[in-house]
Amino acid sequence: MPAPQRCAAVAVTRLCHPQKGVGMHEPLVDAEGFPRSDIDLYQVRTARHNIICLQNDHKAVMKQVEEALHKLHAREKEKHARDEAEALAEAMSQSQSLPQAFAKVNSVSPGSPASVSGLQVDDEIVEFGSVNANNFQNLQNIATVVQHSEGRPLSVTVIRGGRRVHVGLTPKRWAGKGLLGCNIIPLQR
Repeated sequence: MPAPQRCAAVAVTRLCHPQKGVGMHEPLVDAEGFPRSDIDLYQVRTARHNIICLQNDHKAVMKQVEEALHKLHAREKEKHARDEAEALAEAMSQSQSLPQAFAKVNSVSPGSPASVSGLQVDDEIVEFGSVNANNFQNLQNIATVVQHSEGRPLSVTVIRGGRRVHVGLTPKRWAGKGLLGCNIIPLQR
């Protein structure tokens, strides 16, 4: 048993056992105001003093523990808030770093060159060969690039689910209509 606990146990034992049940609050004087002769006053007062000192030490230690817990939780709260702020800033920078889309895929025919390349419905087109948001005027720009690239791979960059995705698309004749097999519509921004 550690020394402070042993001291407390000894002090309580001294108060209760040999001192005829005298505790912390029983009077040490008789009805006439004289010191009681049935107990060892020095031993009772020493034991009470030791118990009070131990209680004060306990309160001080518990106050230190409470303050340390408050600091710990405050640090955790700050860390959590900082982590949330960093995640939000990263998400915002990612969305800001995504290039501007100028067109959107609204249908893809199964088995078409667009389908084979991995182009999907709702992909937002950022680059289609040499066409991008800066030089896009209308869908004829894309049609011209497709006609001039028949049989040769085109680099197409799309935004899918908030992420930039690169697709290699080769315009060519297939069983369906057109060279791509997908429908592209301009975005109104």
